[in-house]
Amino acid sequence: MLEPTATLDERYSEAGTSATPWSETLNELQNAQMFWLTTVRPDGRPHMTPLVAVWLGDALHFSTGASEQKAVNLRDSPHVILATGGGDWDHGLNIAVEGDAVRVSNATLLARLAKAWESKWDGRWHYEVGNGAFHHDGGEAIVYGVSPTKVLSFGLGTFSHTRYKFSRPQASERSTGGRASRPS
Repeated sequence: MLEPTATLDERYSEAGTSATPWSETLNELQNAQMFWLTTVRPDGRPHMTPLVAVWLGDALHFSTGASEQKAVNLRDSPHVILATGGGDWDHGLNIAVEGDAVRVSNATLLARLAKAWESKWDGRWHYEVGNGAFHHDGGEAIVYGVSPTKVLSFGLGTFSHTRYKFSRPQASERSTGGRASRPS
């Protein structure tokens, strides 16, 4: 699990508050049932839609039909924001996850995600896995994963604004199993 650096933005936080611990924000992401996904249309206008998502590993995952507007938008721009939280003023946590949506087609990961969807919603979201996608009574769903580059957490009641920044290994480190490549 990636552990981000948390910073309290005092401009938007009450005096005496501290940054929300990542564990609390992560717990909210893991348990939230509804999210709002914002994608970018080919002409640059935003598109927002509600959907269900699951956190697995170090990423937030969602699915969509290939012809839905969000899938069409993702063909041109992978940049997304997934947001969750309540509409209450006096308590709770609102969260925005920024990152790039990357298609998931690995059968092993898709099978783990299908189980996560089913267990999170008491079996109401049941998917079969095949040909790099989810399959259900209504057809096929493409799955995307969003590894966050930045997460914003807004504490309500006692107001706080926490920014989490994630550092990812360099491409050379990922290709060598975590060790930086050295020139010969």
